[in-house]
Amino acid sequence: MNLRYSLHKIDNGYDPPFSALEYSRFKFGQTCYAEKFARELFDGFIAEHADLILAHEEVVLLPSPYYAIPTASNFLCVFFKKQLNDFLFRHQRSACNESKIYRHQTYVEDYGNMDYEQRVRLISNDTYYLDRNLISGKLCIFLDDIKITGSHEHTVSRILNRYQVNGQFIFLYFAELVNTSVHPSIENFYNYFDVKAARDIIRIMNSASFCFNTRLVKYILLLDNPAFTEVITNISRKKRSELLHLAISNNYHQIKNYQENILKLKTEKSCQLT
Repeated sequence: MNLRYSLHKIDNGYDPPFSALEYSRFKFGQTCYAEKFARELFDGFIAEHADLILAHEEVVLLPSPYYAIPTASNFLCVFFKKQLNDFLFRHQRSACNESKIYRHQTYVEDYGNMDYEQRVRLISNDTYYLDRNLISGKLCIFLDDIKITGSHEHTVSRILNRYQVNGQFIFLYFAELVNTSVHPSIENFYNYFDVKAARDIIRIMNSASFCFNTRLVKYILLLDNPAFTEVITNISRKKRSELLHLAISNNYHQIKNYQENILKLKTEKSCQLT
């Protein structure tokens, strides 16, 4: 049995029922907004589905698929888990488990401008791995920040079918586009609402609640030379080192589009060591 819940319903794409500015900062790693959104999402969800949660002995949370670098939705999941565990504690239940769908990404394109067919075609080339034994027979909450075309849900459902996973599944979203006349490219209007130039990335990266995520890393690695130089010279050495480590851990050094800026990071680190 599948259930879908979304806190916000988007009918007018350019007038969303949430702050586009906060959402944009959230998508690029400012986790104070992940915490805020998670709290709001949990309150809305549990008000309608507390009985469903309490009807199951085991609950598993899963953010959107990723490999080594967390997605923005992973941070949403982290803070949602705290809210959920507090709820389970107050009802004398066991804490929820957390799992993930491992994803090896094969593309550099930003699918925020794509329609449903383009998105499904793009992500279908990725490879995924799921721990079937951990989640089978349990209440599984697949949490993502936004549902625009449903390609994420389609992909997760396909993975569950492939691995023959049985259980009750909830697809949980902070926001959902409900007006089909709005083009899916509206997603990038939200994503980049507060990110227009390198200075915006620098401001976010130097904020108190910043954590690296997939979108931010890919964005930096695709910058042209002047913008890339502006970013790395205005962040700490520690952040430059972490950026390099994450890029390598996600095998981005094997993707041509990222190699030039990764080499610059590697060269800069080597110079520091000598």
